[in-house]
Amino acid sequence: MSGFVEKPEPVEVPGLVHLHTGKVRDLYRNEKGDLVMVASDRMSAYDWVLPTEIPDKGRVLTQLSLWWFDQLIDVVPNHVLSTEVPEGAPADWAGRTLVCQSLSMLPVECVARGYLTGSGLTEYQESRTVCGIALPEGLADGSELPSPIFTPATKAEVGEHDENVPYEEVARRVGTETATQLRQATLAVYNRGRDIARDRGIILADTKFEFGHALAEGGADGHELVLADEVLTPDSSRFWPADQWQPGRPQPSFDKQFVRDWLTSAASGWDRHSEQPPPPLPAEIVERTRAKYVEAYERLTGIRWS
Repeated sequence: MSGFVEKPEPVEVPGLVHLHTGKVRDLYRNEKGDLVMVASDRMSAYDWVLPTEIPDKGRVLTQLSLWWFDQLIDVVPNHVLSTEVPEGAPADWAGRTLVCQSLSMLPVECVARGYLTGSGLTEYQESRTVCGIALPEGLADGSELPSPIFTPATKAEVGEHDENVPYEEVARRVGTETATQLRQATLAVYNRGRDIARDRGIILADTKFEFGHALAEGGADGHELVLADEVLTPDSSRFWPADQWQPGRPQPSFDKQFVRDWLTSAASGWDRHSEQPPPPLPAEIVERTRAKYVEAYERLTGIRWS
């Protein structure tokens, strides 16, 4: 079992239709047909949405994504129309709401890897490949790859794993032309993000993006690729402090590391392989995790969080 420990009820707002409750974001459609995306403070780990929230997390993700969208505007267009909170919405939606262009989303998690870790490391240890891409011998956990690679995955429902797939499977699903565009756009955005992060003392190890097609007249798919959802946040990326990078071991990171470590420790009393839901997080783990998200925002943007 996995999924929500306690699935929240959607907020009812005049003029908005609730579409979906995700791990972190709640999606609505307004009367114009635009998508309204609200980032909550929910935290997920090991395919569970935990019962404890991380204060400010949704605002950090939203504000960091907005900053990155500005840095990437000359690389790829994005779906953001405004940050205006819909009339009648809760005051808490301020700073965590994006009104976005409605897109025809592509069924691919577009993952770029510049370093070897996570599921890529597991596959490499078995076959010296990642998503069918051959890699040289002698790489270890945290090793920098000879060049960044596109390693797509299928999108999974809440509580299920994304599954890595070879490029050929993406081409089969969306067509050769679109698959080529996805690979080019993913690596272009990764390269820009990697260079900006590196200048700030942070390694962008890997990240995932979602893209869609703008809708043409009559609702048909257009050909322009548009960057959607969140971008280059601690939830969608592995950020490592460059001054602590040491291949051959797991790297410290700016994300939910404290949460994962506590959940798998004896202190939590939880077996991640059981069917029991994870327990609430201690206050100390909540505060340390919040501090990591805020630190990532401040180091990347150069803006003090308030």
